[in-house]
Amino acid sequence: MAQVSVTWQHEDLLLEAENDTGNKIILDSSTGVGGKNRGARPLQLMLISLAGCTAMDVLSILQKKREPVQDFQVIVSGEQVESHPRVFPALHIEYVITGDVSEKAVQRAIDLSENIYCAAQGMLRPGATLTSSYRIVRDS
Repeated sequence: MAQVSVTWQHEDLLLEAENDTGNKIILDSSTGVGGKNRGARPLQLMLISLAGCTAMDVLSILQKKREPVQDFQVIVSGEQVESHPRVFPALHIEYVITGDVSEKAVQRAIDLSENIYCAAQGMLRPGATLTSSYRIVRDS
């Protein structure tokens, strides 16, 4: 069983999140709703979770295939609707891989993450449209 806790820090909307292994993250909100931008916002953490989940999948698969990845980044973007609950109806995942990697291996790794391994995508897909793209940056 996974478990996390979020504890108010007795100041504005400042919160500290802790996972079951003791790792901590600070959460806050924007100044417009009572925070001071001292940490990630909860919905930003959802995007971070999505990016981190698929990044770990794709990177792990490429490493197992012994692809020469020199750098790797996942960028998740989306716009929230104006009315509450201010969800993200669509999210785009961009993979940026630096190295002399096989395009076929990159495509396969992304496909496996999107359709089999990434639990974050599995949870978000029923409520949001998820799209993706990738760029391979070759060494000069």
